[in-house]
Amino acid sequence: MSKPALPSLASTLLQRCAGSLRLIVATALLAASGAVTAESLNTVQSGTLPALPAEASAPALLNIEGRTLAFSGNTAWALGNDNKHWEALSGEVNAPGMKLQGGVNGGGRSWLLQGPDSSTTLLLPLRLQNHTLVAGEALPLPVALSAAHATVFNNALYVTGNDAAGITHLYRQSITATGNHWQRQAAWPQSGVPSALQAQKGALYATLGTLGSDDQLWRWTPENDWQAMPAPEGRIVPGSMRALGQAHLLMLVERGAGDIRARTFHTITSAWTTLDSGHIDHAQAVATWGNGLLWAVPAAQGSALHYVEIQGNKHLLHWLDWLVIAVYLAAMLGIGAYFYFREKHGNTSDFFVGGRSIPFWAAGISLYATNTSSISFIAIPAKAFETNWQYMTNNLIAVAGLVFVAIWIVPLLRRLNLMSVFSYLETRFHPAIRMIASGLCIVMQIGSRMSVILFLPALAISTITGVDVVWSILVMGVFTIIYTTMGGMKAVIWTDFVQVFVMFGGALFAIGFIVQQIHGGVPEFMATAMSENKTQLFDFSFDLTKATVWGFIFLVVFDVVLTFPKDQVLMQRVLSTKSDKEAGRSIWTFAAMMIPGGFVFYGIGTALWVYYKNNPERLNPLLPIDATFPLFIAAELPMGVTGLIIAGIFAAAMSTLSSIINSVSTLASVDFYEKLKKNPTPKQSVRFAEWIGVAVGVTGIGIALVMSRYDIHSLFDVSIELAGLLGGGFAGAYTLGMFTRRANAQGVAIGVAGSILITMICWSMDLVHPYFYLAISILLCIVIGYVASLFFPAPANSLAGLTIHRDAPGEAASS
Repeated sequence: MSKPALPSLASTLLQRCAGSLRLIVATALLAASGAVTAESLNTVQSGTLPALPAEASAPALLNIEGRTLAFSGNTAWALGNDNKHWEALSGEVNAPGMKLQGGVNGGGRSWLLQGPDSSTTLLLPLRLQNHTLVAGEALPLPVALSAAHATVFNNALYVTGNDAAGITHLYRQSITATGNHWQRQAAWPQSGVPSALQAQKGALYATLGTLGSDDQLWRWTPENDWQAMPAPEGRIVPGSMRALGQAHLLMLVERGAGDIRARTFHTITSAWTTLDSGHIDHAQAVATWGNGLLWAVPAAQGSALHYVEIQGNKHLLHWLDWLVIAVYLAAMLGIGAYFYFREKHGNTSDFFVGGRSIPFWAAGISLYATNTSSISFIAIPAKAFETNWQYMTNNLIAVAGLVFVAIWIVPLLRRLNLMSVFSYLETRFHPAIRMIASGLCIVMQIGSRMSVILFLPALAISTITGVDVVWSILVMGVFTIIYTTMGGMKAVIWTDFVQVFVMFGGALFAIGFIVQQIHGGVPEFMATAMSENKTQLFDFSFDLTKATVWGFIFLVVFDVVLTFPKDQVLMQRVLSTKSDKEAGRSIWTFAAMMIPGGFVFYGIGTALWVYYKNNPERLNPLLPIDATFPLFIAAELPMGVTGLIIAGIFAAAMSTLSSIINSVSTLASVDFYEKLKKNPTPKQSVRFAEWIGVAVGVTGIGIALVMSRYDIHSLFDVSIELAGLLGGGFAGAYTLGMFTRRANAQGVAIGVAGSILITMICWSMDLVHPYFYLAISILLCIVIGYVASLFFPAPANSLAGLTIHRDAPGEAASS
């Protein structure tokens, strides 16, 4: 018989680590205080390009299909692919009697703004085919507009400008529409001359100025209409505003006579930064260029071209960072080796469910660690940084869902003495339903979860530090495979236990570091955040396009209450506890950690917002929003602490990976090997599970490496769709089995098949967002399965202990 699992050792380790951690944190905070400087993290590269042809007088510049084009009169030139010469283009540039006033591109299409004089009366679609410009059907404007500017936003063209009376107009038309279908939109509540119109991150931005004053920046969103933003402290050079990355605007700002500077505006913190671009001459025309801007200036013959471009820097890890990461990885291997030599895994109970000897508090902490993947460690701070705390409503409501699970569902499954949760489907319905459900679960865990959890943190770390994606994937994957297959369920749970403290230690240090930098400390930090509603939690509106309380209640019912029973990864921890009572307590522990854990990770996002609002020059405009926390870790934190938090990212990934490997190997052994092989011994089952664990890990690593060669966004979307398309049916099967007495095997089989088929049809027709596939599939399975069950005889076997209903003595299992 195996010995109790390490509670005394854990207690001793915690006591020693706590004292050391306090000393490390205090020392690091002291060393780091005052470390922030006003230096920009980005390199600004400037230079010149070949001068325009001499006949290109007063040119207009436009980027079409990745090529830089210059227009003058009715002639156009394209900059060669080698950026060393100009090529004349054939084709008519202007409509008869029209002059070029500017241009716009977006959604893979381009338009020229044209008019008979200094005003704009139409937009002319334009594309580049070989060395010929091909014009499409012109889009006339409802009224002639002077100082016209256009942009593409949400698959629609937006055009603004002033009419003959000086009144500002804003029009909208779908980019796919032909003819005159313009709709008048409400413009900003200020008169003046528009100088820019640009879309960025779900909002429209417009600048306009009045005689003798600086331009004013306005922002429009569907929720807040037009709002005044901090002014650029100068006048925007017309046509120079462009979107950069996911959350920046780049433009040229003239702050005095001849004093033109490149400036960025961060749309999340509403903070301005002046780039070290040097002196910029008077710009005749401006266009986008790589990650910067290109402009023409008058020259002795023709026009000269200058450019400025932002280049992000990598932040290499130091020796102490590598040492911290190495110590963490060695500790994980040590725990796996300890249980391997201690247990020897002579029976399946020890390897699959830890001999059912895990303390409830360890199982509960492991539940939290498994549920908090590396995606959450990176994405939750990014979401709070970008918006507020409304998504944490999900945590609060999920606690109520977990209470229901702890009281009604866990005791039911725990007393069945399961190792695979899909054994329930065999007992309640039929062996075939069990094996199909288990097989689909294995496919989804490897293909749509494990590989993504491996790849996304590796990509984030690589983007910031330069550590190769392949090496990050291999380190996380190989180390997790080793300690998981060596130590079994006990190693998984106790490494999860350590990993939670690594995660929280790094997260709390990050918050403390930021507060340390703020003059005024915590009160100033909270005041700044609350002034912009960054800590707003609840939205009780009935707008289904927002993160409302009602939407989260709907999601929790399906994503927690109805799917928890079929989640082998989570249920395996519950099944590892000592008794039914301990199993329920593990869920209570998990629930108790969700709220403070949510405040920590959402608090990081708010802290990042406060930090970068005060230090916008420390942002890298080229990085995605999800990379904000990794950027802060690599660029701002002291040596050693950076390694600790990267170890925390590894820990968040590895805790989930180890759970998937152990759970999939359990399903493969219990649901397939022991069913198909005649009289397997416990030792053979464990050995098979160990080899399957290795195979699962290697497969997940392989898929993640393939992901690194393709577009992760599309693959990640596919993984979400797969989980909804194939996973919802069996969650519905559990619901029918646990909450009804009338459901039978035939009806459930029809319900599962019908739900998958109809959800596939919804997917093919793109009727709803993929996020809703899971709920749709569960609902369909419940409705179809119950109705279909009515056409077959009620279950004849006893359902005592298989549903949440209390069975009267001797009661048959019919309705």
